[in-house]
Amino acid sequence: MTMKTVTFKNRTWDMAGDLHFPKDFDKSLKYPALVVAHPISSCKEQTAAIYAAGLAEAGYVCLAFDASTQGGSGGPGRYLEDPALRVEDFRAAADYLTTLGFVDENRIGVLGICGGGGYAANASMTERRFKAVGTVVAANYGRLCREGDLSPDAALKAMEGVCAQRTAEAHGTAAAITSYIPQSEKQLASCDIKDVDVVEAVDYYTTPRGQKPGSPNKLNVVSTGAAFSWDAFHLVDRLLTQPLQVIVGGGQPGIFGSYRDGFELFDKARSKKKNIFVVPGATHYDLYDKPEYTSQAIAKLKEFYGAYL
Repeated sequence: MTMKTVTFKNRTWDMAGDLHFPKDFDKSLKYPALVVAHPISSCKEQTAAIYAAGLAEAGYVCLAFDASTQGGSGGPGRYLEDPALRVEDFRAAADYLTTLGFVDENRIGVLGICGGGGYAANASMTERRFKAVGTVVAANYGRLCREGDLSPDAALKAMEGVCAQRTAEAHGTAAAITSYIPQSEKQLASCDIKDVDVVEAVDYYTTPRGQKPGSPNKLNVVSTGAAFSWDAFHLVDRLLTQPLQVIVGGGQPGIFGSYRDGFELFDKARSKKKNIFVVPGATHYDLYDKPEYTSQAIAKLKEFYGAYL
């Protein structure tokens, strides 16, 4: 057995997860474990599965899960991207791992990719059961919302729109569902967008390269309201003390900003034992699934978790 689909509770709803097991898994033994969080707009079967499977080979029980209201997970609505809800997902995942007889509850770590990395860092400040924190191309979702299209007051205009939509929905209008990125390469071409992150996101999410049913490129507009005043790295200088491994790509930086976010997290974190690893030549999405880059990241993570779990 290398993987098993599971469910666990977050408040009153079921969360969907995949447990990835080490080779020659023996349920009578105790294993270190990792919670593995997918990027924003993603699902557990995409890049999270690649990292979970790679780290399981090193002897970890890895739980990759779908965020609340996304993929196969339940929750209060659909396609929400609410930071408080996302952070609570991590606590629920840690709860679940502690109930498994083959998991050593004193050797649980966390790994987050892209937006999942920002959430992982934020959750770890208060979720002290996470003994080691890893991120790959971590992105700060709050910063992304505040920057908008980089024009003056873009965030303020966006929030006015969110509030107007809330009013409409309070009066019975259907929820507004938008997309994160263009729906296809053809639609991307018509937008004339050249940024490397957007171009590669379309290639990853909307083609056979990474496309999965649990990642339909849908976002509940009203749910973004909570993110504008949220900062994934607020208080990491005081509360993030666990060993920290940050991984970023050294290739062309894009609009999603994971390169600078990674260095901000590394610089600010109070962790005495911390490291940042720049994968030469890798773009943000290269570190999602391209073996020549993910193999370097996974090797560094194996070394890191091996030292601190």
